[in-house]
Amino acid sequence: MSRTLTKKIIDIGGVHLNGRRVRQCGLKVAVGDKVEIFIDGFSLKYFRITEDAVLYQDKYIIAINKPSLIESQPTPARYKGTIYEALLLWLQDPFRPQLKPSLGMVQRLDRDTSGVMVFSVHPHSHKSLTDIFTTRQVRKSYLALISGCPDKKMGEFESLLAKNRATNKIKSVSKGGKLATTKYKIINQFDDCALVEVHIPTGRTHQIRVHFAEAGHPLVGDTKYGYHETMLKFPVQRTMLHSWQLEFLHPVTKKNIQLVAPVAHDMYQVLLFLGWDNDNISTN
Repeated sequence: MSRTLTKKIIDIGGVHLNGRRVRQCGLKVAVGDKVEIFIDGFSLKYFRITEDAVLYQDKYIIAINKPSLIESQPTPARYKGTIYEALLLWLQDPFRPQLKPSLGMVQRLDRDTSGVMVFSVHPHSHKSLTDIFTTRQVRKSYLALISGCPDKKMGEFESLLAKNRATNKIKSVSKGGKLATTKYKIINQFDDCALVEVHIPTGRTHQIRVHFAEAGHPLVGDTKYGYHETMLKFPVQRTMLHSWQLEFLHPVTKKNIQLVAPVAHDMYQVLLFLGWDNDNISTN
């Protein structure tokens, strides 16, 4: 491993010394110290928020259109280059750099998933905003490109979901899981796949991906839950899932907030390739 690569891994937070993340080179280690190097295999470039990614911002909350292929929050392998870290930089007051922004996560999107993400940016709004999400006072709408096409134009999946420790996947179980409800409506049917609008009253990990996979329609690009490249005639780089719309009452002002995230460019290009000609879904 080269010195340049090692420095980059340290810079993004991928080296831990005795269980604690190390953010500087040249630290001395002693006999018995435990050094761990985490490499996630993704780009070592930092991610930065730009103004066009911000969907809404006031003194209490901020909403962004998350790009695909970016982690939502720090992981053992990566501290920098995440949405969370990029937002900290975006919110930093240049005239008071010693003050760390009060940024709170209330939801998470998978690395592959693009679209609306909301954060609290004030101590007085974090608990209230968190409660809105945990008590399901938010309407969530996703766009998903699924392989094949369901028989019904509209439908609903409901099951108990739990994690299989052996495979590290989520699956439906008969007991002991958490209730998940997924409602869908077909927007457009193509030759080998379909674009669906999905509403999730619940917010379980991977629930959209699992429910469609178990119904025989894994999301396009979702190799973890059964999608195979041979299913379609074109290659995709990630799971075709987009957090499209969020609607909720502002945690402080109580006004109705409606957020819509333009579809990510890569997903839009796939839709155009399939023959999509509807302008109701905008792209960034």
